Amino acid sequence: MPKLGSCNVFLRATFGIDPGAEIGRQLGELATQVQVMRGQEVQTDPADTTLVFLASGATKLGAQASRERHQIVAFHFGGDIFTVPAVSMHRYMLIGLCESTLTTFPARQFYDRAASNPWIMRALLERSQTALFRCRDKAVNLGQKSAGERVAGFLLAMWERLDASEGPSPMIDLPMSRGDIGESLGLKIETVSRQFTKLREAGIIDTHGRSGVSLLDLPRLAEQAGYYDRNTVPPRPEWVERKPELVP
Repeated sequence: MPKLGSCNVFLRATFGIDPGAEIGRQLGELATQVQVMRGQEVQTDPADTTLVFLASGATKLGAQASRERHQIVAFHFGGDIFTVPAVSMHRYMLIGLCESTLTTFPARQFYDRAASNPWIMRALLERSQTALFRCRDKAVNLGQKSAGERVAGFLLAMWERLDASEGPSPMIDLPMSRGDIGESLGLKIETVSRQFTKLREAGIIDTHGRSGVSLLDLPRLAEQAGYYDRNTVPPRPEWVERKPELVP
């Protein structure tokens, strides 16, 4: 098996698999470790879906349609597992938001080899379910919510997924630009900046330089996001907290 540090982390931390075990060796044979810098595209097979484990850093997944129309469909952060679809109606591009380490697998072959291991399949199913819930939330945001609600909901989603400082006013460091946020939310960059200013003037957030955001009042931010229950904040997925035991 190739000496792939991020692949070993992926197998141990996500599935509780010893890389030296038979299933670990089989999956490791499919792995390719990739390093990308900010703005660099990850090369994937356009004819087949690619499974990606993001060991560290942050990336954006964009979809390109005809006539150069482009849309950011997802942001991913360290520990995420996701797929880059093959070229079909759209071409998908995975681009680094900062220096990042990834392990890629041909998805079909990975699933074929992992099919006999119920823990792996359950873990992948749980991750897929979480991704589906996020896609549904985003569909509601893009279809029914105002610009202010979209930006507030985005900040809460980032608070859920990014490392945040401790204390009553957690601070997050956004790796994406205001332009990236706007493209993801279907808004112009000027609109995103204006909504950040409104939230700051209302005492709901504070900003620090280009990327730092302190969330001063989470319930009010949830209210601004148009949540059904203003006291509801995004829960951390169950798999984030669970530490899998090593399996053969």
